[in-house]
Amino acid sequence: PIPGKLTARERILLLLDPDSFDEYDMFVEHRCSDFGMDSSKNKYPGDSVVTGRGRINGRLAYVFSQRNVLCSGVVPQISLIMGPCAGGAVYSPALTDFTFMVKDTSYLFITGPDVVKSVTNEDVTQEQLGGAKTHTSVSGVAHRAFENDIDALLNLREFFNYLPLSNRDPAPVRECHDPSDRLVPELDMLVPIESTKAYDMLDIIHSIADEREFFEIMPSYARNIVVGFARMNGRTVGIVGNQPKVASGCLDINSSVKGARFVRFCDAFNIPLITFVDVPGFLPGTAQEYGGIIRHGAKLLFAFAEATVPKITIITRKAYGGAYDVMSSKHLRGDANYAWPTAEVAVMGAKGAVQIIFRGKEADAEAEYVDKFANPFPAAMRGFVDDIIQPSTTRVRICHDLDVLASKTQSSPWKKHANIPL
Repeated sequence: PIPGKLTARERILLLLDPDSFDEYDMFVEHRCSDFGMDSSKNKYPGDSVVTGRGRINGRLAYVFSQRNVLCSGVVPQISLIMGPCAGGAVYSPALTDFTFMVKDTSYLFITGPDVVKSVTNEDVTQEQLGGAKTHTSVSGVAHRAFENDIDALLNLREFFNYLPLSNRDPAPVRECHDPSDRLVPELDMLVPIESTKAYDMLDIIHSIADEREFFEIMPSYARNIVVGFARMNGRTVGIVGNQPKVASGCLDINSSVKGARFVRFCDAFNIPLITFVDVPGFLPGTAQEYGGIIRHGAKLLFAFAEATVPKITIITRKAYGGAYDVMSSKHLRGDANYAWPTAEVAVMGAKGAVQIIFRGKEADAEAEYVDKFANPFPAAMRGFVDDIIQPSTTRVRICHDLDVLASKTQSSPWKKHANIPL
């Protein structure tokens, strides 16, 4: 045995509630007769995979082998990679909703280091090629990594609590001891007066969530957008927020795809969406344009527009141009769209705008532009935001709106399925 790694059955016993596991086909053996595989010493009961059902915190779950595409959007699917996974086998976790890994002991790759060496002459280790660090920070294939088997399984039990059991169930609600009318006075001072200064969007998310608990998804990948699960007055919600600390919160290819995938999961499983907006625009440059930012940015727009779950949006500071539009704006059927007094909804920032509109006369024009557009009132006058709210009341507003929107239904024209710009 490898230090820190558990056997398949030990993992199941840790993941599931005590004495709740009902195993299927535990006496099945392989039927291969080549290469001496039919000798009795090469036969094991329950060969290759351990499957069955059990309970996680009293809720039914299936621990199973691969039947992914038909289940997609019907029941939440989670993959936990706890050892090597290579070749065609990587596509089962890739098809599931969330893929979690264990640091230093789990690997995902289509072709291993030996094949890579023989074909491309690259020297690379298993860890470099497909380890947890690679897939959680570089490729975006995995959604999170944990320290060891036990840490991973205990986190998975916690994560499972946020999810409904199927697409016919409402988002789970648990007893809440954090008052829904709790004011958060520190939010009134959080956003810096200088619009170029950064702050941490996670501070906002933690301060408004029940018990300050937030289960972040993909914390190490495309960090200019933050996504994850929290609870508001006991009800599971999905949270999406631009992160001003990283690339000023600009949207780019990776963050658009990360956000879109998360939004579509929440919509598939009846989880309301809370969106915090502080976005100066899409990241400019040839690398982004050649990489297809138009197509990839459209995925995020498509996901928010398509979503029929309750959608509540709070503009904390910048909301410029197409990036404002994409972030669950009123134009994408947002239910409740609020702005803090520090919000600026405009086509672009003052500096860029006056350089285009008032070439050579920028000095006077910039002050006028700031005065006119660096506040939330023009957007409110046009109905693009429903109210300008005191930041400290944000939690109260969200909890109240979620109660009102709990019965929301919104139908779309019949279709086999939409054609999202993949």
